[in-house]
Amino acid sequence: MQSNLELGSICEEDVLRADMYSFLASLLRREPSDMLITEVALLEGDSTPIGCACLSLSHLAKTLDNEVIRNEYVDLFIGVGRGELLPFASYYLTGFLNDKPLANLRGDMASIGIVRTEGVKEPEDHIASLFDVASGLIRGDFGRVYSIGEQATFFQKHIETWAGLLMRDIEAAESAVFFGPVGTIGRCFLEIECQAFSMDGTG
Repeated sequence: MQSNLELGSICEEDVLRADMYSFLASLLRREPSDMLITEVALLEGDSTPIGCACLSLSHLAKTLDNEVIRNEYVDLFIGVGRGELLPFASYYLTGFLNDKPLANLRGDMASIGIVRTEGVKEPEDHIASLFDVASGLIRGDFGRVYSIGEQATFFQKHIETWAGLLMRDIEAAESAVFFGPVGTIGRCFLEIECQAFSMDGTG
């Protein structure tokens, strides 16, 4: 997504938050491209849980064949008929695709002014789509930078209720090698977001 506002209008911490949402969305949206895998191989880390997972992910990007990584994505999220995991809010919250959580999300997206991209087959409650929206609210992709309170409302309604469980399921999935650390990064990041919104009085 292209931001409508200069990133200088938001603080560095929020730029990093938006970048993390976008990074996770890029990995979970579709089979990773060669370019994305090359970028992942350049990741650095530290001793924090997210930092350690970034180091593991970087190592895997350097050592695994790119087609193996893409096949892993297919096994996890697409499969023959269906993958090992279904990364949609409706499924995680109700057990069915295209259920009430999707309708609620579409209503909130319409109020923000987000239009469904032509050619996208997946329902809007796919985890990558939700992370894209979260990043856009921070960056100002939808006409303005949304306040912390508004970000928290979207997060609590559409992400917090299920995405942490999805990340834990990715970590534990039988098919997950490359995507195991992706699940760890996502889980840890969402835990930080929950804590931050709580400290801001919005949780």
